[in-house]
Amino acid sequence: MNSITTARERFRALHERGCFVLANPWDIGGVRRAEKLGYQAIASTSAGLAWSLGREDGEVTRDEVLAHLAALSHSTALPVNADFEGGFAEQPEGVAENVRLAIGTGVAGLSIEDRRGIDLYPIGLATERIRAARQAIDRSGENVLLVGRSEGLLLGNTTIDTTVERLIAYAAAGADCVYAPGIRAIADIRALVAAVAPTPVNVLLIDPAMSVPELAAAGVRRVSVGGGFAKAAWAAYEQAARSVIEDGHWPRGS
Repeated sequence: MNSITTARERFRALHERGCFVLANPWDIGGVRRAEKLGYQAIASTSAGLAWSLGREDGEVTRDEVLAHLAALSHSTALPVNADFEGGFAEQPEGVAENVRLAIGTGVAGLSIEDRRGIDLYPIGLATERIRAARQAIDRSGENVLLVGRSEGLLLGNTTIDTTVERLIAYAAAGADCVYAPGIRAIADIRALVAAVAPTPVNVLLIDPAMSVPELAAAGVRRVSVGGGFAKAAWAAYEQAARSVIEDGHWPRGS
């Protein structure tokens, strides 16, 4: 059994019980640190990758993302979940083809978003896109986990009820895990977990008031940080760089 097959099996097993945390590194150095810190799996971050290239989130091309995913997957024995954005296509057949290419990079899982710019796809088309991704994985014969993401709460243009409706549809269309970045209230999280059960739920650790133990107690299977580590790293870089150029020394206490 090769290492990619083993990683995919371990990744799926992590979703069967308990709660685990994904680190979201954007380069190999970050992967190495996550390994040393004891993370059981990692996920890419579209924002972190884009910022490292001097671009904004959403400005990295499909082929650049595929090369990045291959580099991450072949640098570690840990399972890698791909932030595959919107699948780099609007129509289901395009999503399916790009998912096929993503599987070839060695990832253990991948997510498909339902946003188009600052708007959401109509729920019917969004669901067909998830179904197409599911079919592409099934045709590949590879044990890759599919995550259905609904972006409305993050964009601020929908309600929790509408988001839950979408994630129920994505689970029915074949998503192995569902994810609504931007959900914060523990009552909403419990309601989502109950609504999509037994499909595992991923929650983004987006608010300092949120805690992994509390999310685990609410039934969340996995927790991710998205671009949070990258944002923190760039903030520290800017603080140090500003102190050196403006004050002539390192930040006090660093």
